[in-house]
Amino acid sequence: MSRIGKMPISVPAGVEVKNENNLLTVKGPKGELTRQFSPELGIEVENGTITVTRPSDDKRHRSLHSLTRTLINNMVEGVTNGYSKTLEIEGVGYRAAKSGNKVNLNLGFSHPVVLEETDAIKLEVPQPNKIIVSGIDKQAVGQFAAEIREKRPPEPYKGKGIRYEGEHIIRKEGKAGKGKK
Repeated sequence: MSRIGKMPISVPAGVEVKNENNLLTVKGPKGELTRQFSPELGIEVENGTITVTRPSDDKRHRSLHSLTRTLINNMVEGVTNGYSKTLEIEGVGYRAAKSGNKVNLNLGFSHPVVLEETDAIKLEVPQPNKIIVSGIDKQAVGQFAAEIREKRPPEPYKGKGIRYEGEHIIRKEGKAGKGKK
């Protein structure tokens, strides 16, 4: 049995979980998430806990077991607390500014890069060199943060660009000069 897959998920107070033919709907204080899971697995919701069972030890069932449990746990965590990723902008003249539901990024291009909030994703700019991406869907928050980072990934020589908070960039040494003769 999978160590992660067999662990029950406790449903906190204020969170409502409905299961109809493995179409799971989780409703909480932050919002509502719906996801369809494989019909081969068993998902039981009872007495404030969710358990995931697999029909056999087939390789496909083993691989889906822990994945399904983790995805359900992420849904419950998302509607109760939400998820956020912080991005740092590093470089001379690189900055972010929020106006309305849009964020303008100056990243050394000849034009500003404009990002727009969606219903699921909220953007905050507490400082000109920080962007906080938040939402209830863990996958959507991570994807949006990765798309922002992709606009100007950190380069290894000077370290300029957009990076995740706490991300370590391996620096390279610059071009070596001519040796003495």
